[in-house]
Parts: sequence; structure tokens; C-alpha cells
Amino acid sequence: MNDADVDGEHITTLALTFFFRHMPKIVEGGYLYVAMPPLYRVFTKKEEHYVYSDREKDDLVAEMKAKAGNLQVNIQRYKGLGEMNPEQLWSTTMNPANRVLKQITIEDAAKADQIFTTLMGSFVPPRKKFIQTHAKLATLDV
Repeated sequence: MNDADVDGEHITTLALTFFFRHMPKIVEGGYLYVAMPPLYRVFTKKEEHYVYSDREKDDLVAEMKAKAGNLQVNIQRYKGLGEMNPEQLWSTTMNPANRVLKQITIEDAAKADQIFTTLMGSFVPPRKKFIQTHAKLATLDV
């Protein structure tokens, strides 16, 4: 479990690299999961929703405003898990009844190995080329 922002995604990538390199049987067996905490809390006086992306937030706000006209919709962006109170963290990310978990699987171990080596290896030129080639496909959290 890490923050829902790009820094948290980077930390998740580091952890996945560790599991892939040093405990591959856990990944191959389908035993590794990533907890997906929400990025936003969208709420009014009567409703509260947690959403996981900018698009989800924008769609929900538009829907709420369409239903209720001039409704005051509040948005809280979580910069990290520490900004949630214990009850929010439990209900959104830890409670088995509500949590969202992403199972980590290896569909193509050779391709995964190549990408991990490129991104996490000690050689800069392949990493730089990979980033430059795929930068336009990236979703930025700015």
C-alpha cells in the first residue's frame, strides 16, 4: 500500500521490482496485490464518495452538479495516506468489504524482465530512450 500519487506509484514500482527479482514465486503464484487508495474525497452535506483518478473526480462532480444544480461540491485531494484519518483509511483501503486491490500477475515474464532491467538497471541510456519513447503515453499527476 502506497500513496495514490506519482510518488506512491514510483515506490510501488520499486517494491514490485523487489518482488519480481527476489521473490518471483510470490508473483508467479498470484499472491501479490497492490492496495489502491483513493486520490480524492468528493463530498457534499449529504453525500461522500471516494474516487481514484482525475477523470473519475471530474465525472462525479459533473454528475452531482447535474442532479442538484448549484450544489456545493467539496473536493479533498489526498497527498498521501497520512492525510486520511484512521477511519477513512480503514473504510477505503483496508476494509475487505470496500477496498480495491490489484492483483499483480506476470503475463509475459521475459517482457517484464526486460522492462524492469531497462527502468531499474544501472545503465542510463536504455532508460532515457525508454522514457523519451513512452513519455507521451504517460499520465502525469501535476
